Amino acid sequence: MTATSVEKVNGRAVASPEPRFDPRALAEAEAIRTRAAAEADAVRAKAEGEAKAAEILAVEQAEKDRIANERARMRLEKEQADHKAHLAKKAAEAAKSKADEEKAKKADAERDAAEAKRDAEQQRSERWWKWGARSIYAVGLIIAAPVQFMHFWDRERPFLLAAPALLEGFALVLAFGAAWAVAHRRDVAPYRVGIMLGAAIAAGINMYGGLSDARIGFNAGLIGAIASLGGPIVLMAYEHGIAQKADGIPSFRERRAAEKKAAAEKKARESARAEKQAAEATAAADKAAREKAAAEEQARRDADRRGDHDDVWAVADALRSARGSQYVTEQIWAEAWYRVTGCKTVGIRPEIEELSQAAQFRMRAVTEAPIKGEFSLIESQKGPRSKRDPNAPDGRASNGGTPPVRRAGDTAPYTAGAKKQARLEQTTEKKD
Repeated sequence: MTATSVEKVNGRAVASPEPRFDPRALAEAEAIRTRAAAEADAVRAKAEGEAKAAEILAVEQAEKDRIANERARMRLEKEQADHKAHLAKKAAEAAKSKADEEKAKKADAERDAAEAKRDAEQQRSERWWKWGARSIYAVGLIIAAPVQFMHFWDRERPFLLAAPALLEGFALVLAFGAAWAVAHRRDVAPYRVGIMLGAAIAAGINMYGGLSDARIGFNAGLIGAIASLGGPIVLMAYEHGIAQKADGIPSFRERRAAEKKAAAEKKARESARAEKQAAEATAAADKAAREKAAAEEQARRDADRRGDHDDVWAVADALRSARGSQYVTEQIWAEAWYRVTGCKTVGIRPEIEELSQAAQFRMRAVTEAPIKGEFSLIESQKGPRSKRDPNAPDGRASNGGTPPVRRAGDTAPYTAGAKKQARLEQTTEKKD
C-alpha cells in the first residue's frame, strides 16, 4: 500500500496539515525515557558501586594480606629469637654443666691429693714414731743391761748373768705380746700391766745397785732405772696409738672437735626449739585473738538479728539447737529467713519486694509509654531530607502535568524513635 499525499485541490495548493501531539503518548514516552535513564543510572551506579566496593575490598584484602604477612614475619622473628635464646640457654647450660663437672673433677683431684698427702704424712710420721720408739727401747736396753750385769756379777754364781736378760727380756716379750694383741684385736691391758711391772722391777734393781755397789755408782743406777722404765713406756705408748687406730678410737683432738660440733648442734637445736616454741606461742596467741574477735563478732551479729528480726531468729535458733550447732551460722540464718519470709535473698521481705516491684513498674511506664500532646514527636518521625539542587530542572514544567517518577531513596526513612513510637501507639490502641 502506497501512501498518497495531496498537495493541490482544484488547482490550488493545499496547506500541509499541522502535526498533532498526543500528551498521553508524550508522557508515556517521557516516562519510558526517564525509566530507561533511571535504569541506566541505576546500572551505572551499581557498576560504579561494585567497582568501588571491589576496589575497597581489594584495598582491604591488600591491607589484610600486609598485616598477615607482617604478623607472619613478626612470628617468624619471634620464633627465631626464641630458638636463638633456646640455643643460647642450652649452650649456657652445657657450659655450666661442663664447668661444674670440671670443678667437681678438680675438687675430687684436690681432695684425692690432700688425702694422699695426708696418708703419706701419716705413714711417714707413723714410720718415724715406730722406729723412734724401738730405738729408745734399744738405747734403754743398752744402758740398763750393763748396770744389771755389774750388779749380778758373781764368780761363785756365774749363772746370775742371765738375770739381766730375764728382766729386760720380760718387758720386751710382753711388748711383742701387746703388738700381737693389737694386730689380732685382742685385749691389750694384761700385756701393758706386765710390761710396766717388769720395767718397774728392772728399774728398782738398777737403782738399788747404784746405791749399794760403789762400782756402779748413784748416777749409773739412776740412769739405768730411767732407761728400764723409759723404753717400755715409749714402746707401750706407740702400741697404744696403733691399737686405738685399729679399733677406730678417736684421738683427743678428734674427740674435742666432735664435742665442739655436738655442742654447736645442741645449741642450734635448742635455738630452733626456742624459735619453734616462740612461733607456736605467737600462733596460739594469734589464734586466741582471732577466736575472741570471731566470738565478739558473732555475739554482735546475734544481738542485732535477735533485736531486729525476732520472728526469723526464733526459727534460726530452733534450727541451731536441732542441728547441735554452737552458733547460728550464715547457712542456718539464710534457711530460716527463707522459711519465714519466702525470699531466698537475706534481708528482703514481702513488703520490700512489693514496693520494689511497684517502683519498677512506674519507671517502666514512664520510660516506655507513648508521648501524647504538645510533646509528641510528630515532626521528628522522619530523618533529615536530602537538599535539592537549585540548578536541577523542574520535571513538572515540560511533562504536561505528569508527576515525576519516584525512585528509591527519594523519601527520607523513618527514624528508630518514630518506629518505636508507632509500635507503642499500636499496642496502646489494641489494649484500649
